[in-house]
Amino acid sequence: MSNPHTSSSGESHGSVSSYIIGFVLAVVLTVLSFGVVMTHSLSPAGTLAAISALALVQVLVHLHYFLHMGGSSEQRWNNMCFVFTVAFVAILIVGTVFIMNNTAMHMMSR
Repeated sequence: MSNPHTSSSGESHGSVSSYIIGFVLAVVLTVLSFGVVMTHSLSPAGTLAAISALALVQVLVHLHYFLHMGGSSEQRWNNMCFVFTVAFVAILIVGTVFIMNNTAMHMMSR
């Protein structure tokens, strides 16, 4: 009899408790972000830094608890695909911003 939390290829799909932990962490991080903005307890730069840090932690929670991406050897292929995708999107965004900025600077000089 096979484990009910694995697929036919042996990949783990997590347990109910894992999903609940991920959900609770995601809700807590969302409430913290909302609280930072609504209380105006930090300076604008501090608020931006806090929101950015909480967003990064939120992404990591989603990757670990919902997408089941971890450091195990079984996840190596998924991790490589994810890193490639992030690098590709970063190059695309940075390149687009560079081209738009460069074009705007050249258009203004005439």
